[in-house]
Amino acid sequence: MRFSNTDIIAMSEGDFFGEGNAQLPSDEMLMMDEISHIDDFGGQYNKGLLIANLAIRPDHWFFACHFKGDPVMPGCLGLDALWQLLGVFLGWSGLPGKGRALGVAKVRFSGQIYPDAKSIEYQIHIKRIIKKPLGMGIADGFVLLNGDVIYEATDLKVGLIKG
Repeated sequence: MRFSNTDIIAMSEGDFFGEGNAQLPSDEMLMMDEISHIDDFGGQYNKGLLIANLAIRPDHWFFACHFKGDPVMPGCLGLDALWQLLGVFLGWSGLPGKGRALGVAKVRFSGQIYPDAKSIEYQIHIKRIIKKPLGMGIADGFVLLNGDVIYEATDLKVGLIKG
C-alpha cells in the first residue's frame, strides 16, 4: 500500500484516520511528501515496514537558518520525521488516539543533508505494537541519502493519547 502527497496533506489536516486520531503536522513541520510502502508483516523484525520520501528543495525554510552560510538540514527534523511516520503506522493500524513521541534509545548521525540533495528516504521497521492500555509503537528508524543510511534511531517510541 502507498499514500500519495494528497493523502499526506489529508493526514496533516486531521481527519484521515478519523477525528481525534493520528495526525501529521502541517506546513513547514511536515517532513515527507509520500509514503511509498506500508505493510504489517515486513521489515527487519517481520512486524511491519513503512517507507517514505521527502524531495529536498534548496528553498526549504531550514536551510536559510541552519547554519547561516553553511546550510544543512537539522538532524532533529529527520528524527521528528521518524516519529511522525511511526504515528502514521499506528493510525494506519487502526489504533485510536493522537500520536506523541515518547522517546528514543539511541540516535546516530553519520551524514548530512545539504540543499543539493535530491531526496531522502525514511524507513520505519516495527519492533512491537502495544494495544492496551495505551496504543504504542516501538520501532527502529533510518534516514537514507542516495541509498546510504545517514541517521539511525533505535527504539523510537510513539504513544497514542485519547481526548
